[in-house]
Amino acid sequence: MANLDLQSALFTTAQLRALDQAAIGDGIAGIELMERAARAALAALQRRWPQARTLCVLCGPGNNGGDGFLLAALARAAGLQASVVALPGQSSGDAAQARERFTGEGGQVSSVTEQLPEADVYVDALFGSGLNRAPAGDAAMLIAAVNAQSRPVLTLDVPSGLDSDTGVAFEPCLRATVTVCFVGWKRGLFTAQGPDQSGERSLATLDIPTPAYAHAEADATLLMPQALPIRARDSHKGRYGHVLAIGGDLGAGGAVRMCGEAAARVGAGLVSVATREANVGAILAARPELMPHGVHVPRNLEALLARASVLALGPGLGQDDWGQGLWQAALDASKPTVLDADGLNLLALRARALPEQIVMTPHPGEAARLLETTTADVQADRFAAVRGLARKYGAVVVLKGSGSLVADPEGRLAACPWGNPGMASGGMGDVLTGVIAGLLAQGLTPWDAACLGVGLHARAGDLAARAGERGMLASDLFPYLRALVNGRA
Repeated sequence: MANLDLQSALFTTAQLRALDQAAIGDGIAGIELMERAARAALAALQRRWPQARTLCVLCGPGNNGGDGFLLAALARAAGLQASVVALPGQSSGDAAQARERFTGEGGQVSSVTEQLPEADVYVDALFGSGLNRAPAGDAAMLIAAVNAQSRPVLTLDVPSGLDSDTGVAFEPCLRATVTVCFVGWKRGLFTAQGPDQSGERSLATLDIPTPAYAHAEADATLLMPQALPIRARDSHKGRYGHVLAIGGDLGAGGAVRMCGEAAARVGAGLVSVATREANVGAILAARPELMPHGVHVPRNLEALLARASVLALGPGLGQDDWGQGLWQAALDASKPTVLDADGLNLLALRARALPEQIVMTPHPGEAARLLETTTADVQADRFAAVRGLARKYGAVVVLKGSGSLVADPEGRLAACPWGNPGMASGGMGDVLTGVIAGLLAQGLTPWDAACLGVGLHARAGDLAARAGERGMLASDLFPYLRALVNGRA
């Protein structure tokens, strides 16, 4: 517990159930935890929508529904109008006690119909965490009705229809405006469809006492904002590494150029580029600080590899003879390497030994090829996929996408809470490769470079998106990367 930061710890459903039981074992009654959850939810609702006067709470028969019944009771006591629509089924235990309190205080429970009662805010207390199948029947009808209307939605713990462990959204899945997560963060809120379905997220730990966490271990952690330390005044470029970006086949020179500039923007001392001769002039004209070299055959790489401290291998590399030759020569050098794009696709086609210090940055399609499975299987459990890749290749692996994940061969895992749909555009992955390579060059370990790099890249994307998500270019991130790595944004 000493090192467990609840604001950054991510848990599986099973881990959080164990925490609930530990809290109850330490003397907190289940109905008391339910009361605390309801109070936290009401406080969040009143903060977010202070003008709201009418609520419609959708309750299931389980403990999540019990939270909803108590929320409705507390809202009525606070002077709000609160109606409840309940799924068929008998509540039991604490949930039954919560329902009895609501009805005993004059609250009315309505059955499910196709028409929702009018309300300023709808509250989702149907299922909570642990759902591993698609909602059906009345529950599916309620979820569809809520999604079809325009009023805001507060979800208690986890949006109904979302797998709290994987972030997979079943059909249908409720789309929340705000989600109040109880006890600890459910890891599925932060990857796959989790961020879209959960909306704004807040955590209510319910004041569970420290002893309940004595044996708790998080399954993963959230990345937190970070920057690099201030440099010494007597710095020189030789202290901050030399990145060699390798790639840029004919027609793909922009990929390796953006990779190289990204490494420079986060502070690499020197950046060279090994590419097709046809790209050299354009790279020099666009970014003269880079040192591009035309490379025709693998032996032309030898002198460049000897001078480099870190390799960024793959952006625009291609898979023909030219790309394969450079790929082989670069990996044979056994330098610290960031492997991306066609560097990964070639590895999927031809297994080989990798450098001891390596970061791989696949998107789900590349991850599927490396794991010899399908993209759908990767997305069905991104946590298992990224851990599987890290073990298989003995690498630090970044699984890109909504809620990018970072894993190492020992099973350590971090999730990125930043990023936006505007980053779904060409070149973003090339920039990330350069960012991580530039951090490796400055002495960070592969794990630290990957975690910091993913965070810087996503946060820069969020800053760039202030001008609008659509139309965002990968190069729009560069000024923000420079500010963030210096702690100025």
